[in-house]
Amino acid sequence: MITLIVGKKGSGKTKKLIERANEAIEKSNGNVVVIEKGLKLTYDISHQARLVDSDSYGILGSDALCGFISGICAGNYDVTDIFVDSTLKIIGQDMKALVQLTEKLNTLSSLADTKITLLISAEPSELPKEMDSFTEQI
Repeated sequence: MITLIVGKKGSGKTKKLIERANEAIEKSNGNVVVIEKGLKLTYDISHQARLVDSDSYGILGSDALCGFISGICAGNYDVTDIFVDSTLKIIGQDMKALVQLTEKLNTLSSLADTKITLLISAEPSELPKEMDSFTEQI
């Protein structure tokens, strides 16, 4: 299952991610991964989660992010949840690429039995209609 948490800057998306990641850590029998751009969540997310700075691995663009997430799932079969903060900062502002990324990650989520949550800093009305079924507005 893939979920998009959508809202403009300052709407509480990152706070929601922190809450959900920490809840997932408490409930999960596997591993929780949080991918962020920069190291801003270090003190907010439980140390039991795997925090990954996308900048440290040169992840730029939707193909790179999708490949990176696929690699996490392939390399560690017991990842139950993956959270991605600042998705559009990582992949760019290309909405067509975002649609393709969500479609690929939705398929991966089913194959790997992993919940994937992406934070999108945009107005819900700015997103293509194809993304409505994944979207949770803040």
